[in-house]
Amino acid sequence: MKIRSILIALCAVATQFAALADIPAGYYNSLNGLKEGELKTAVFNRIHNFRTVSSYSNLPQYFRVTDVYPESNLWWDMYSDIPRYAPSFTGLNREHSFPKSWWKQNNSVDYTSAYVDLNHLYPSDMAANTAKSNYPLGELDPSIAPTFDNGVCKVGYPVQGQGGGASKVFEPADEYKGDFARAYFYMVTCYQNLTWNQSYMFMLNQNLYPTLNAWSVRLLLKWHREDEVSQKEIDRNEAVFSFQDNRNPFIDYPDLVEYIWGDKVGQAYTVGASGDPVGDAELEAPVNGAVLEFGQVALGSKATAKLLFKGTNIRQPLTLRVYRGDTDMFSTPVTTVSATQANSPEGVWVTLTYEPTATGNHTARLLINGTGVDGNGSRGVELRGECLERPTLTAPVATAATDITADSYTANWTAAPGEVVDYYVVTRTRYNDGLPTVEEIVADDTSVVMDEFDLSDSESYSVHSVRLGVVSPESNVVFVSHAGITDAAAERPLEVVTDAGVIVLRSTLDVENVRVYDVAGREVAYVPVVNGVAVVPVPAGVYMVAGGYGTEPVKVVVR
Repeated sequence: MKIRSILIALCAVATQFAALADIPAGYYNSLNGLKEGELKTAVFNRIHNFRTVSSYSNLPQYFRVTDVYPESNLWWDMYSDIPRYAPSFTGLNREHSFPKSWWKQNNSVDYTSAYVDLNHLYPSDMAANTAKSNYPLGELDPSIAPTFDNGVCKVGYPVQGQGGGASKVFEPADEYKGDFARAYFYMVTCYQNLTWNQSYMFMLNQNLYPTLNAWSVRLLLKWHREDEVSQKEIDRNEAVFSFQDNRNPFIDYPDLVEYIWGDKVGQAYTVGASGDPVGDAELEAPVNGAVLEFGQVALGSKATAKLLFKGTNIRQPLTLRVYRGDTDMFSTPVTTVSATQANSPEGVWVTLTYEPTATGNHTARLLINGTGVDGNGSRGVELRGECLERPTLTAPVATAATDITADSYTANWTAAPGEVVDYYVVTRTRYNDGLPTVEEIVADDTSVVMDEFDLSDSESYSVHSVRLGVVSPESNVVFVSHAGITDAAAERPLEVVTDAGVIVLRSTLDVENVRVYDVAGREVAYVPVVNGVAVVPVPAGVYMVAGGYGTEPVKVVVR
């Protein structure tokens, strides 16, 4: 099972659709009638003063809202396709997409709110972030091999005319190039008052307008036009606004870029100017009588589904109301859809929630008013969901790996008899020099092929089953190496057991260099020699015990 396909599949299962943008009335009115530098400064005045989040260290708690795949707990990392699950932030960095060294002066403390501005901060794979360094954006010369390429982002030597004198450039995946371009347009506008670091002027000019140099404008405009605003960006913009009280205007109004840097420079800007609708009003979606299925939900949980609103020549806001049936179990976070949003080429998606309070089949109806030319007319959508008792799951049984080759093997397990399972989560732990690296892989069958099995490594796996969002206890642990397989109960010179707040080590031989690591790979204890009994106090949690006794590391849980 390939990681990239897992991400796509998860996003599809989550119904893939973005939430409704909700720009406050009059938020951008101060931009009307302005052009060029005055327009850019008006945007600066609109977005510059905002409520900063609590701290840099707490960014992952905000990322759990802004950067997780829809209806899942899988981090949405624009720098790699390694599946990692929130809330664990292992293997990830808090990444300034617009490098902080570009404004940080003389190694001083980061003195600006840009340091914690979510509009350009993202979770990033650690290796990709390190490779990216503080290089500018750019396109790689295809005739020279990249110095870093993980299949999602690349670092290497720029094509002629790009890079601004930097030794290398960072090129994101095509599907995210517009995201990064709009983040950069935001940063050079929101922080046009900063004095940039003269050592890193690759893309910048030291002025209020246009701030970006010529090659950067050409590149960012190209990416902005070719990779249009996605529903992901709309959702994220809303989430950031809920935390910071400011928005990225180039996501809300992509044409604003053209008036400041593009084809409409010199023209006065009017917010959302597109002329009045002409012709008969038609709401193309949803159709009257459509059914929105929420599927099965465990009692005490909830499910969401999303509904497309798309029309032509809609003149009045559409009003939404849940009525008739189990109205206490279905809800929508918005009560109106603006005509501008409904008339947009892609339409807008509205999230509805099913949160049942009793088992059984439930239905309600969503009433949509305002579908006619004069604001009259209505249609209905049926809402359906089924609530089941919360399942009690038994741990699967992990069994021996099979088909072990030089670079892969098949992990296997057996489901608990008679239990219905939606999917499995396999925890894969690799050990290199005793240090564990953990990743989670989603599987829909009782086996999965593990690629990239390194001759120099050994590793283990365990399994959880998942039904209606409920996760089973963890299975036993199976160890895999090229020399063969040993499970967690295999006989070994060092015995490892746990008690409340301690790990107990027992051996009748001299076992040297015993180390205890937490799940982040940090060494938390070191015992030079175990011969007899050694007690290691540790906080409650999951640990790996590795020693020089010639067998695999041991995974333990301390209560």
